[in-house]
Amino acid sequence: MSEINKRAADNIRILSMSMVEKARSGHPGGPMGGADFIHILFSEFVNFDPGDPEWINRDRFFLDAGHMSPMLYSELTLLGLFTIDDLKEFRQWGSHTPGHPELDLSHGIENTSGPLGQGHTMAVGAAIAERFLAARFGEFFAHKIYTYISDGGVQEEISQGAGRLAGFLGLHNLIMFYDSNDIQLSTETKAVTSEDTGMKYASWGWNVLQIDGNDQDAIRKALTNALGEKERPTIIIGKTIMGKGLLDNEGRSFERKTSTHGMPVSEAGGSFEKSLINLGGDPADPFMIFDDVKEYYAGIVAAKTKKAGEWRIEKAGWAKLNPELDRKLHQFYSCYTPAIDFRSIQQKENIATRAASSAVLSVLAKQVENMIVASADLSNSDKTDGFLKNTRPFIKGDFTGAFLQVGVSELTMAALMNGLALHGGVIPACGTFFAFSDYMKPAVRLACLMGLPVKYIWTHDAFRVGEDGPTHQPVEQEAQIRLLEHLKNHHGTNSMVVLRPADALETSVAWKIALENTQTPTALILSRQNIKDLPAIGTDRFSDALNSEKGAYVVADCEGKADIILVASGSEVSTLADGAELLKKENIKVRIVSAPSEGLFRNQPESYRISVIPDGIPVFGLTAGLPVTLQGLAGPKGKVFGMNSFGFSAPYKVLDEKLGFTAENVYRQVKDYLSDYR
Repeated sequence: MSEINKRAADNIRILSMSMVEKARSGHPGGPMGGADFIHILFSEFVNFDPGDPEWINRDRFFLDAGHMSPMLYSELTLLGLFTIDDLKEFRQWGSHTPGHPELDLSHGIENTSGPLGQGHTMAVGAAIAERFLAARFGEFFAHKIYTYISDGGVQEEISQGAGRLAGFLGLHNLIMFYDSNDIQLSTETKAVTSEDTGMKYASWGWNVLQIDGNDQDAIRKALTNALGEKERPTIIIGKTIMGKGLLDNEGRSFERKTSTHGMPVSEAGGSFEKSLINLGGDPADPFMIFDDVKEYYAGIVAAKTKKAGEWRIEKAGWAKLNPELDRKLHQFYSCYTPAIDFRSIQQKENIATRAASSAVLSVLAKQVENMIVASADLSNSDKTDGFLKNTRPFIKGDFTGAFLQVGVSELTMAALMNGLALHGGVIPACGTFFAFSDYMKPAVRLACLMGLPVKYIWTHDAFRVGEDGPTHQPVEQEAQIRLLEHLKNHHGTNSMVVLRPADALETSVAWKIALENTQTPTALILSRQNIKDLPAIGTDRFSDALNSEKGAYVVADCEGKADIILVASGSEVSTLADGAELLKKENIKVRIVSAPSEGLFRNQPESYRISVIPDGIPVFGLTAGLPVTLQGLAGPKGKVFGMNSFGFSAPYKVLDEKLGFTAENVYRQVKDYLSDYR
């Protein structure tokens, strides 16, 4: 180990320890153990342009162990992407250095991390995106995806799905460092596991390397081996020392202590000052970057900038020879989508909205060249096979198709989609049953936090799944996912768009909305059973359905002021239409509103909202979910009829009768409500 490389790693240890100490909060031990790897990786192996952190052909680094943010912030400070003042503001309001890293490409942060296991699974998604793009534009655009995982991330169940799929697809562009320090937050790892991690990854088809993770020569050799691997992803299992370099108040070693995982050194029982001196630091200036390290990294930055510039020169030559491909490359990375004539997409009459989605997907497969669709072993049921039938699935060594067969692993799939979106250049969408969105929510939440335009295709949207019974019948899921329409992201916009279309043409429009939404995730909640098409209220039904872009709109109206406004989304809208016919026979004037997205509706001007649901008129809502799903639209005086229990196993038409989702019950409920309202 050369002296300058040792000094650089120790400088990272000092900065990491000092950040946590000043904040009186954080995780110093892991970053101190990982300092050797992160220094060698970024200084000698990762290709990127410090002056252009969003350069499309940069290598990507995905941190899984978000609690080790001090390590990453310190390394990126040496590279000039953070300042010492940023480090001093660690975990403080408004700083660029939050407790766990949050997506910030301008500072070199490729992903939000914290929930263990998701970060390295995003890296698998990014590796798939890289292979997809290289298959279309050539190996000139090849680059590496690096990721850093800890003992906790390996234990999280999502690691099985990520490891299995990466090995199965032969993602040789993926290099993962497993920081194996045998220490967790509250225990040593031996208290919870005795598995052979190397053997596990080998069984999935990985290239497994085991090293001393604090030996810089071994790190360098392992990374060189990984770069030469052409068939398999690589895992480098590095045995590191938690809290490397720490001393206690008596000057004895304070390394390998569980306490240093999650609290400042001085609070964990060690000596911050003695440890700092031991590592070559100055207690009077704990945030100092050593002069020789500063000079060394200036040379590294210059070399990386020069290499990126040389690539750009070559790319300009490539562009002259391949102008059409260059135009397409730019479009892929700019969130561009071709103009799709959604009106012309042929939809059969009175079909399930999952089938209507399939019709749209069959068109998108042909016209949106950078779209990748995945399914959790349900493509023939969630009808993502509309896309699959017009392309082919990824297989090892062949990424010329555009469909990802994930297998039965919804959480893995959702995190992969985040990785695809984070890499850039592709449009990710994935499908499964709506009930199984429960498996996906941790990754959906991160997509919302990061503002990733992932498209979720959630079918079998209600108890009308029928005979499969309550395990497969979503009741509470819609209320849960619609909360994300109320929650703002850090850009101040709704963190998600949730769409439950009422018929086939609304489904076409829902896909239009989803593709045009490049700022947040979009969820399409679709029916298993056929739904009767709504009649046109204007010139044609598709023109009416375009009003879905406003979140809610009038689909049937009366002369003059309505006596009652009926509101629903999805298949319940047609049930309201049938119930309205019975009400009209008693001269009750009815307006029917389809509300596929409450979030989009709330974003409209007050004048529009009042024009659709005026004040002072009773509102009745019908939902196959919890009544609270529609209560925000019905208002405090409104009435919502919905589910108050789990579903039951029976044919869906029987369930409609037993549970009260019929025209006759709509009639009875509205009559009772109006009687009480008056």
